Amino acid sequence: MRWYARSVRQTLVQLTDELVAALDRRAAHDGISRSRLVRDLLGAALSSDQELDRALIAGYESQPQSDGADAWGDLAAWSEMNARRTLASLNEEDGGW
Repeated sequence: MRWYARSVRQTLVQLTDELVAALDRRAAHDGISRSRLVRDLLGAALSSDQELDRALIAGYESQPQSDGADAWGDLAAWSEMNARRTLASLNEEDGGW
């Protein structure tokens, strides 16, 4: 998606001198303005995030989570059992409640 194809709004962003220099070098190399480069980079980052979100949603829709049981067993039961073991062990170390 080309983020610059829409109407644009001017905004103030504070950058370090190093970032401005890096942006200027890259913009000159690409033959575009600094503003265009910033729009392109932000657009690519935001699109990447949206693509990841869509992939995660698609994964959960194709294989929805169940009640906690999966190929490795029942996570809730395993967690409860280990919590009980830990509490019992602590109780023994303290000489009982």
